[in-house]
Amino acid sequence: MNRNFKGVIFDLDGTLLDSMSVWENVDRMFLEENGIVPPEGVSDIVKKMTIQDSAMYFKNQFSLEHSCEYIINRIEEMVSHQYRNVIPLKNGADRTIEELKQYGFKMCVATATYNSLADSALKRLGLYDSLDFVITCSDVGAGKDKPDIFFKAAEKMGCSFYNTVVVEDSLHCIETAADAGFFTIGVYDSTSCSDWDEICRKSDAAVKNISEITEIIKKG
Repeated sequence: MNRNFKGVIFDLDGTLLDSMSVWENVDRMFLEENGIVPPEGVSDIVKKMTIQDSAMYFKNQFSLEHSCEYIINRIEEMVSHQYRNVIPLKNGADRTIEELKQYGFKMCVATATYNSLADSALKRLGLYDSLDFVITCSDVGAGKDKPDIFFKAAEKMGCSFYNTVVVEDSLHCIETAADAGFFTIGVYDSTSCSDWDEICRKSDAAVKNISEITEIIKKG
């Protein structure tokens, strides 16, 4: 059945930006500078949380004396240079955004990343003005283990879940969006390669390069 898609919700890290390794490293770097040996899988735990929840997790789990505000600000400081100056687009992301814009699709970014970092990277890389808006998990008060951010993004674009596509690289985000009724496209990222078979199974479509999604979305 043709859904007649009208809007596209893009994840940022690992989908439009080649940035997931930055987050895997910063979690470990932050813990190490506080004298803590990073436990295996800590990045997989916090990536499902909002920024506020991850700061609380670090504070409580590792008995840190720092305030949550300090933790949030310190982690942002540690990655800000990468977002403002270094992190590149995933191959084909700019062409895909331009093509979808020409076809008249509404587009936004829905991300767990800090608002300031998302905006600065998208502006530097020339995508910001092609998007209708950027919305973060902090804006809606829930991580991507809940569908709130996807529903809010679709609403802001004037779309329903039925005619909105969610483009993600993370398995747990795809599962959340799919369970909420969105059409999902999984995009390959090397940092989640161990989940790729499951991403292919859970997504309505899965692509190795984001440039492949244009034809899928056009066909509805």
